[in-house]
Amino acid sequence: MTRPAGDEPVLFAEQGSSWWPALWAPIFAAVGVGVELTTGVVHWFQWVVIAVGLGGFGLIWASARRKVYKVELTTVTLTQGREQLPTEKIAAVTDVGAPTGAKILGGGWTAPRKTDEVPVRLDDGSVVIAWARDGEAFTEALRGLVEKDKPRPVE
Repeated sequence: MTRPAGDEPVLFAEQGSSWWPALWAPIFAAVGVGVELTTGVVHWFQWVVIAVGLGGFGLIWASARRKVYKVELTTVTLTQGREQLPTEKIAAVTDVGAPTGAKILGGGWTAPRKTDEVPVRLDDGSVVIAWARDGEAFTEALRGLVEKDKPRPVE
């Protein structure tokens, strides 16, 4: 029985961006209006065009980053950007080397800037590179998920 998407507990998550970049242009325009108020004539139309136009570009930029740089680990899937990997395919996170040319999850030629690379061995023996800004917390969440299903040695 499969559960609907979004019903699984989230073990680790990072948003690709906040929505602040969409507010930079309106804030800049408000400061411009404030400066012009002290000098006399205010060019309202131009400031509105700047606030709406550049604010729109900020919305597009933030929305794109939220899709491309999203990291989410649930008990069922690992989402990196727009790519989803079923967690049942992850075989190991500990002591996995990163071979040259390993596939980067989420697409792209390299892991995104300012992220830590986390090599992951899949059940078919291949190694892929997962990534996150907080590499240690991401690795621990992955390790906890993968190793909880492995039988523990009896002492």
